[in-house]
Amino acid sequence: MAESHPHDTPDQSPEHEDLNVLMARRREELDALRAQGVNPYPSEFDRDAFSQEIIASFTDGAPERTVAVAGRIMSLRRMGKASFCHIQDAQGRIQIYLKKDDLGAAYDAFRLMDIGDIIGVKGFVFRTRMGEVSVHAKELVLLTKSLRPLPVVKEKVDEQGHRTVFDPLSDKELRYRQRYVDLIVTPGVREVFRKRAAIISTMRRFLDGRGYLEVETPVLQPLYGGASARPFVTHHNALDVDLYLRIADELYLKRLIVGGYDGVYEIAKDFRNEGMDRTHNPEFTMLELYVAFKDYRWMMGLVESMVHEVAVAVNGSPITEVGGQKIDFTPPWQRISMFDSIRQATGLDLRGRPEADLRAAAKSLSVDLDPHAGVGAIIDAIFSATVQPSLIQPTFITDYPVEMSPLAKRHRTEPGLVERFEGMVNGKEICNAFSELNDPVDQRARFEEQMGLRARGDEEAQVLDEDFLRAIDYGMPPTAGLGIGIDRLAMLLTGQDSIRDVILFPQMRPER
Repeated sequence: MAESHPHDTPDQSPEHEDLNVLMARRREELDALRAQGVNPYPSEFDRDAFSQEIIASFTDGAPERTVAVAGRIMSLRRMGKASFCHIQDAQGRIQIYLKKDDLGAAYDAFRLMDIGDIIGVKGFVFRTRMGEVSVHAKELVLLTKSLRPLPVVKEKVDEQGHRTVFDPLSDKELRYRQRYVDLIVTPGVREVFRKRAAIISTMRRFLDGRGYLEVETPVLQPLYGGASARPFVTHHNALDVDLYLRIADELYLKRLIVGGYDGVYEIAKDFRNEGMDRTHNPEFTMLELYVAFKDYRWMMGLVESMVHEVAVAVNGSPITEVGGQKIDFTPPWQRISMFDSIRQATGLDLRGRPEADLRAAAKSLSVDLDPHAGVGAIIDAIFSATVQPSLIQPTFITDYPVEMSPLAKRHRTEPGLVERFEGMVNGKEICNAFSELNDPVDQRARFEEQMGLRARGDEEAQVLDEDFLRAIDYGMPPTAGLGIGIDRLAMLLTGQDSIRDVILFPQMRPER
């Protein structure tokens, strides 16, 4: 039978004890360890092996292997002069077997250690009578004494090694606010963020392999632009001017195309002062790419190839499952124009209709509108309500009305439209791309139209950027531009239903 902890009392499990009592007990243990001459916070430990590698490489009957492992204690079973614990490292968990006869005074110190403490162990690998590959400790050192107890998570491991978690950390707000605890106790969370990192590194390799240059553009900008959104405002004391956190990288990257680069990209944080929901966080990560002498049709092919390559790199397959839906990123993706998609969904042909007719159509479809919405915003609202939720498999929605796209080139054959597409997957937008507008006269007129919408009360309409207009006055070649939302792509490829599950430290309301 497992021996009780010297400070435990009957029927007082961590989930019922007062947190302050538990923390006080751990401080008592800290003092007792120091009294025994144990340094609870040493500077280093020479680790040479990890849990899953040890388990995977173990072979019965092979020569004995000595290892040095380190990790956080996640379970404890004390049995007098022998004990078991599981430690968790960067790869997973492994069992440690500890005997007083082997460890001496270190075993006495072990009796003052808790779940959550970090230890280092040197010993040999063996298989227990229960069949579990473990490390028989010959040396034990405390590396970090934890003063705050972890949330209790109960789990069971079957004979095949499958772990079932009964009480995961279910308070989502606590998980997001204390991500460091979430990473320790919630199964699979660290893997989500490993996959997110793989998404970004694969994109970099893909673009670098095609000769495109990764660049950095300003986060603090005297004017914000490149998207329709409200900015965050800050103040520069030395210059005594207000500056804006960028809402997009677009206008600076296109300045570099003017300057003579054939292809530039940036993976960067953008900031938009808007609401928060399952697909929006005010701070988010974007990939933006601009390639000279290409158009939006060419960019569709690049997006298909890149996302397919990313999916395979992250999950080993172009097929991923999200909410019970199997999504296949294999090219080619479906392509349909925005107005055709609305007509198929509603039976209404909205192309070229005046604002009054569009408002009537929205009302007939029970689509709520902002009172300040212009033609572009109304069409967007109708599309978002009637078409977008049904776009599960990867689909390019193409050829948007000019009112929705102040930075896109006019369509070469379709009056009133622009050469633009958005990639839609699982009912959400993951990318936006244009044949970029490089006509300075048309661009100025579009900016002026946007300023007119601002005057009507549209706070997300774009502002007129004189320096950008000056740049394209010098001449910008035909250019294809792309923006991909890294967070939303990560949601898809890791099967998460909230953007907060793929951002390590999402924005939260202040703690009370």
